[in-house]
Amino acid sequence: MEELNRFVPNVRFELIPICNLVSNQEYQRNLSKRHIDKAADNFDLYQINPVKVSRRNGVNYVFNGQHTIEIVALASGSRNTPVWCMIYDDLEYAHEADIFANQMKFVKPLQPFEVFTANIEAGNDEQLIIRDLVESYGLRISTKHAPGNICAVSTLEYIYENYGFQTLNRTLLLIISTWEGDVNSFSSNIMKAVAKVISVYGDKINDEIFKEKVGAVSVKTLTRTAKERRPGSMGFAEAIVITYNGKVKTNANRLFMNKLYMRDGNIFKDIEDEENDQQSEVI
Repeated sequence: MEELNRFVPNVRFELIPICNLVSNQEYQRNLSKRHIDKAADNFDLYQINPVKVSRRNGVNYVFNGQHTIEIVALASGSRNTPVWCMIYDDLEYAHEADIFANQMKFVKPLQPFEVFTANIEAGNDEQLIIRDLVESYGLRISTKHAPGNICAVSTLEYIYENYGFQTLNRTLLLIISTWEGDVNSFSSNIMKAVAKVISVYGDKINDEIFKEKVGAVSVKTLTRTAKERRPGSMGFAEAIVITYNGKVKTNANRLFMNKLYMRDGNIFKDIEDEENDQQSEVI
């Protein structure tokens, strides 16, 4: 067994008050206040991981867990709150920095579908509602790009969280009836664009006119028009509005383009950007 000891870190665990921890080393990144506030608002004791600490010259330097201690401090309302720390006594500053820089190098992050599936197994309402809604239309949430499958699971969750069940339901219904199940119509850009158009124009959109006019344009053509307008989902939203309006000259049934910019445009924030803003360490 002794030959296996080299695979076991030489550490011990201690409960240390946050006020006795230092995390201002130069190699540390800037704290994300938005992430700290969001995590504190959704504080879960079972999501907290031990903080990695290098004890040098009697000082407890945090080299993994700087966001964790700030989240716990904010949620508890006190920097006297203790956290479990994994103490290393044999590290120098340069070694700490190297560990910090490379700690995520060989960590495989969870994919959105894996997170969604875990939430289903946990019985979480949001994911169960989304799954049941998708399946009510004879579709599946999957990682496989194939007819009847929706792969953009993060987009489904984002629309549900920001616009609600009814908008997500109408988004799926319009896409299905407009492009008749074309697998490419369930891309993240198109779903976000349709949800945005529904949110902005509401009952002003006539579903039959939408299906007739927008459905007359293939997803490929709509994509080309969208790319000519602007990048991302906003380009698709503009392309949809242009196609819906067609050659209508009167204002009676016309969707005015400027209304797209009169409400919150967060639906167009790339999900990748949202994920990149999350901390690399699990709290």
